[in-house]
Amino acid sequence: MIAPAVPEIVEEEIESAVESRNDALSTLRELGPPDLVHLVKQSVKSGNKQTGVYHHVTGIDASSSASLAAYVNTLTYNPSDKSSKIISGLYCCYNAFSRLDMRVDVKIPGGVESYCIDERGDKRVASDALWMEAFLCAVLRAYAYADNGSGESIKKIIGVRRFDPITSTEMEHKFLDASERLFFKGPQLGSEPEVQVPNIVSNHLTTGLINYIHTTGRYTSGINLFEKLRTRDMEVSSLLARVMLSADEEVQAVRLLHDAIAKLPMDYSLLDCQATFCQAKGRLDWALECAKRGVTAAPSEFATWAKLAEVYVGLEQWDLALLTLNSCPMFTYQDKDLPRMPEAARILLPVLPESMLDEIDDPPQTTYDEVHPSLRKLHAAGYKGTFLKAYSILTEITAKIGWDQLLRIRSQVFVMEEEYRSEKQTISNQNPNPNASTTALRGTPSPGINGTASDGQPDGETDSHPEDEGTLSEKQSSPTSSPDSATIVEESIEKPEHTITSEVVKSGNDDSSATTNATAKYTQFHNKRLCERWLDNLFMVLYEDLRIYTIWRTDMARAQSESSDYRKSAEEWEILGELAERLHHFPEAVEAYQACLRVKFSPKAMKGVLKMYENQGRSNEMLQAMIRLIAWQYRWYSEFSPALLRTVRKLIENEGAVKVRSIVQATSLPQAVLDLTHRYVELCVAFRSTGSEA
Repeated sequence: MIAPAVPEIVEEEIESAVESRNDALSTLRELGPPDLVHLVKQSVKSGNKQTGVYHHVTGIDASSSASLAAYVNTLTYNPSDKSSKIISGLYCCYNAFSRLDMRVDVKIPGGVESYCIDERGDKRVASDALWMEAFLCAVLRAYAYADNGSGESIKKIIGVRRFDPITSTEMEHKFLDASERLFFKGPQLGSEPEVQVPNIVSNHLTTGLINYIHTTGRYTSGINLFEKLRTRDMEVSSLLARVMLSADEEVQAVRLLHDAIAKLPMDYSLLDCQATFCQAKGRLDWALECAKRGVTAAPSEFATWAKLAEVYVGLEQWDLALLTLNSCPMFTYQDKDLPRMPEAARILLPVLPESMLDEIDDPPQTTYDEVHPSLRKLHAAGYKGTFLKAYSILTEITAKIGWDQLLRIRSQVFVMEEEYRSEKQTISNQNPNPNASTTALRGTPSPGINGTASDGQPDGETDSHPEDEGTLSEKQSSPTSSPDSATIVEESIEKPEHTITSEVVKSGNDDSSATTNATAKYTQFHNKRLCERWLDNLFMVLYEDLRIYTIWRTDMARAQSESSDYRKSAEEWEILGELAERLHHFPEAVEAYQACLRVKFSPKAMKGVLKMYENQGRSNEMLQAMIRLIAWQYRWYSEFSPALLRTVRKLIENEGAVKVRSIVQATSLPQAVLDLTHRYVELCVAFRSTGSEA
């Protein structure tokens, strides 16, 4: 088994990293940060000189103090460091169920002490029940903090070793047994940012379970687990149905959904699962009824409104899709519990010899100035959670009907700022003594699909995504575009007019409002709604994305017609690829990613190209991309990526393990690099995935 190299972050003061972790315990909200491993090194030559180093790790078996002490012992032998020796190690693993930090203090040579620390810093006894909770949390963190192959998670926290927490069916049994015992405590762990209130089917435990089942293809194990849990609570039926559908047991899943909804007609998770199934079968009329009932059952949840908007998009009812999107309750994005560490004296990032590959070695970093300002200002790249999903729906509509048609529909369903001001001024002139307590739109009843839009502001914070007026009004901003192309773009893409938002109408500072009698004169607004400010901002952000995209495509077309080179830095190509992907222009995204890879290796670009190969069923090219992505992951201390493991498993299902091994082995790359990919294949064989029998 090839283990990733060990990064070392050297402290300014010994144990300052542990003290920072102690201080952060009271602020942790959900699963907690990755495990912290702190080592004290002593110089061989000068015995009194000691140095504190640390790194983070995920995926280590935390079911007992012995397994954590064993991990610390694996770090004591370092052939590349002959000048110092490790004299002690501390392993910290957060138990999110009991809000305790499990600690194992190892003295070398000497004994092992295990205990736990609460939020106040007091020591407690570590019981077997606490270790079981810690084990389950460690597995869930391994999946939550794993990289999807693009390198985004790896770049977020420096120096994290990522291991596969479940490498055998015995370990799987241990994981599922702990999950069954602690299942109904799952809501204590929190949930994904799209879920407002965690419940027994929407929390980090169920997310981790579903992720594990889909990654490994162990559908039978998942079905058995949820069957047992369903006897204790019928709500678990939605999870069981999802696993059955993934396992291609559609008849049983449909029968289960029918029976469960008969008993729980207002369970929104069941209705969402049913709507998703009907969508997949092309029965959008059935999906619409399920989605509407889901909104009625859980009007405060984002997922139900988003599902209804998706169905309307599929039905090409664009106006209702926009109105539904406007009604979505938006939540402020809460990131994972990332570790907050003190400033390091120095950072050592060794390279695993087995992962060395010339084409993936990072060249000197591109300076910040090499990326044009207009590309750095694209706010949509930073959207997460509910805002990311809402933006994706909006861009899907744009890709299907075009920007101009979207603006026309927008002006038909929402009150535009200019028409509101004009109408209000007319009525103000007719009514010299207006009553400020009434406005034209306040009394307009809202139909079922827009039940919350005009009643209050959603929870989403629009200040975190402010509209950059300088960017939006910027003319001919790209240095690579000629004045002609920028002018053409400005003329071809209409800048969206602002809508009138509920905040403006409800503001007490509104200078002139109409009286009750005058409200009837706003005849043109009777069938319109107020647009939420966050959605209004999304239109402005979408305009900027489209503007930059159109400049890029216009300049590329001109360069091709003139047979001249169109040059960009690797980072710029990567940003353009992301931009095209956000706008649902996938061929153009792949074109940009391939251009990026011609300049230098980028895991994000390679992942984008891999997605194209997967859609086209090009197995050989998929494996070539996988070999490089897996090597890059090992280079940055990650032996485990659920997304890459899932891709390998699907390849084996389609082609067979023997053929996959043969294609990998026939590649003219160093054998040590190929062995890293073989390990993923061996894991699928260990789990007896379909196609691995031979």
